[in-house]
Amino acid sequence: MMPVPDPHPDVFDVEWPLRMADIDRTGRLRFDGAARHIQDIGQDQLREMGYEDVHPAWIVRRTMIDLVAPIEGRDFLRLRRWCSGTSNRWCEMRVRIDGRKGGLMESEAFWINFSRETQGPSRISEDFLAGLQRTTEVDRLRWKAYLKAGGREDAEQVRRFPLRVTDIDLFDHMNNSVYWSVIEDYLETAPDLLKEPLRVTIEHDSAVALGDDLEILLHTYPAGSTEKFGAELTDRTVRTLTYVVGDEVKAVASVFGR
Repeated sequence: MMPVPDPHPDVFDVEWPLRMADIDRTGRLRFDGAARHIQDIGQDQLREMGYEDVHPAWIVRRTMIDLVAPIEGRDFLRLRRWCSGTSNRWCEMRVRIDGRKGGLMESEAFWINFSRETQGPSRISEDFLAGLQRTTEVDRLRWKAYLKAGGREDAEQVRRFPLRVTDIDLFDHMNNSVYWSVIEDYLETAPDLLKEPLRVTIEHDSAVALGDDLEILLHTYPAGSTEKFGAELTDRTVRTLTYVVGDEVKAVASVFGR
């Protein structure tokens, strides 16, 4: 991922403690906990820049998180956030999470500025965009999906994921961090994946709403078996988790192991 442009006055830099609600039984910062931190620092940066009321609503299209080294409990986190690419309606934002004990998680997310009135992408104000562009030279960012959904007919496993009222956010959708709790459920069955650096990516196609009968389809592609995720990843085993409601794909997650 793009390195931190440090020192740089437009890198938003904050610290806060790692809380009990975000760690697993071993004390590791979970992926869903990291996703909440990524959302929280984004809201804090908007407030700090004075644009929380101008651009209050953002929809995430893709989030990529690299677990480089586990961040463990009773640690203190340093989070740095900056822009790595822009267009006039969306941007990519990097967040690096460092633990004082040496743990590290890095992320990049594709965020769409959303209009509650039109229910669609909205133009970013020129002055706000100018601030974002101070940390990147990419100003014609395009959306391109990287992940491929798996089908029900050849899934290794189909598992229901019951939704709770507390999973639903301001947009009446399943909150982004809840998608990452599905990843943690899977990692519980594959703990060896956490022994090495791990990349997990989630791409969203459409929203999951309360009352939807959400199912998770699991597929595994052994190393050397497919080029569907790019020729540079053919040496890795890739697991996909496809989020479906009936026959409609809502999101796809890929776990890139070694």
